[in-house]
Amino acid sequence: MAGGKQTPRQKMINLMYLVFIAMMALNMSKEVLTAFGLIDESLTEANESFVSKNQFAVNNLQQKAKDAPDQFEEAATLATSIASLTNTYFEYLGSLKSELKETVKDPTDYETMDKSIYLDEKLMSGGNLTEDGKVFMNQMQTYHDGMVELLSGNIKYDQIKNSIDSKFNGESIVDREGVTKTYIDYHFIGYPLVSSVTKLSSMQNDIKVYENELLSLLLSGELASIAEVNTSNYSTLLESVKSAFFSDENFEGSVVLGRTDETTRPNKVILNLDGRALEEGKDYVIEGGKVQLKMQAGNVGEHNIEGNLIFTQDGVDTEVPVSQKYQVIPKPNQAIVSADKMNVVYRGIKNPITVSMPGVPSNKITASSPQANLNKISGTSYEVVPSTGNELKINVTGEVDGKRITSPPVTFRIKSLPRPTPTVRGEIQEGSAIQMPRNALKISQIGATFENFDFDITPVVKQFTLSIPGQPSMVITGNRLDQRAQGLLDLAKAGDVVQIFDIRADVPGVNVKNMPALLVQITN
Repeated sequence: MAGGKQTPRQKMINLMYLVFIAMMALNMSKEVLTAFGLIDESLTEANESFVSKNQFAVNNLQQKAKDAPDQFEEAATLATSIASLTNTYFEYLGSLKSELKETVKDPTDYETMDKSIYLDEKLMSGGNLTEDGKVFMNQMQTYHDGMVELLSGNIKYDQIKNSIDSKFNGESIVDREGVTKTYIDYHFIGYPLVSSVTKLSSMQNDIKVYENELLSLLLSGELASIAEVNTSNYSTLLESVKSAFFSDENFEGSVVLGRTDETTRPNKVILNLDGRALEEGKDYVIEGGKVQLKMQAGNVGEHNIEGNLIFTQDGVDTEVPVSQKYQVIPKPNQAIVSADKMNVVYRGIKNPITVSMPGVPSNKITASSPQANLNKISGTSYEVVPSTGNELKINVTGEVDGKRITSPPVTFRIKSLPRPTPTVRGEIQEGSAIQMPRNALKISQIGATFENFDFDITPVVKQFTLSIPGQPSMVITGNRLDQRAQGLLDLAKAGDVVQIFDIRADVPGVNVKNMPALLVQITN
């Protein structure tokens, strides 16, 4: 068609051919737009499913952490942090999708979503990122940096961490023609609106899939650890009818395995009491997987029961070592009262107190205080919450063989809680300002701690004030920078020292003393 002189008829044929091709391209474009819309519907449905599944998994881990903190607390803490980062980024992407769909009359008519100008102008202007474009990249960077930090240091998360690092690093990209473009320019500029909406849904799907895989790893890993059983997991326990015995009593108790059923019945028992071999039938009997001990308690002092419980399986003997101690004490004539932490109780909080009398069961002991409510928790454990005054006295009476024994009052000093120390990302400022990247400060928690304090209580930060050099101070509610504060932080320059002051924390029922300011130097 391009060579030689063409007749008017040939020119007309060529023109009609071009129009035909254009019409085919137009029809194909509409089909592609519809295909993008259908893909977005599928992704949105999958994302909704992941939201509910992942939240259920997080709730499950948190409940397991309450039931078995030793096994699940670390996993639940990591799961909560992962969910927080994922949900924040997921919601941002969702709000951007909603904004894009509002630019058309009917967001379900995908053939009309062929323009790119709205998103182009929203994210870029004159080849540079707009403020909305910067927010888009900051949201991605916050998610990327937070997840990489959480997953670093454990090889089983490396594959997911590397995927996140690759997909959400926000770095510039070289296209097929060798031109280097920014992340936004490469992925969003010039594309039809429906394809950009689908791209955002795909990003949401990626982060929810990563979250789901990580939660599965956390849960399955802890369950596998608990399910793993070998001889090293066995330990022996000493069960006794009471906590102490008099020198003229017989000791009544049992040395048992942690799994107390018939399947744990030892085939052979070798036990010694202070070096003396114990005899079956005379000093002990084996019943229901337990070695029931019945021998003279001995003289006042500490006594050792040592030896082995031997289990035979497939002709092979397996020894489980026994090493237990018990105390023989004289009959009581004075109560023993001690503070669980020190000889001081603190005003306004629950102070654990142990109240006991040697040889007296806990259900035969009565304790009270005229200065405060003393509540029994269980056994010998009590809690007291002093409010006023400088001294707390505890009166104790016990019953032995039907006779009441009264102990002299035990006195404790009442002190106020010490001044807490502010923290950022768990770090305490020591001398000069804490150095931290801008994005790290954006997601860091402002906290408070009682340094060198014997009680395991942590103040909860409710409010603080953020000050950036050259900008008005801003009061933030909560313990993290909100979106407004993050925007203010973007105005700080590298090397600027950001002040976090007027930090207000709360311990329920207690007025926490004012804390000093935190200084953070922005490093980038």
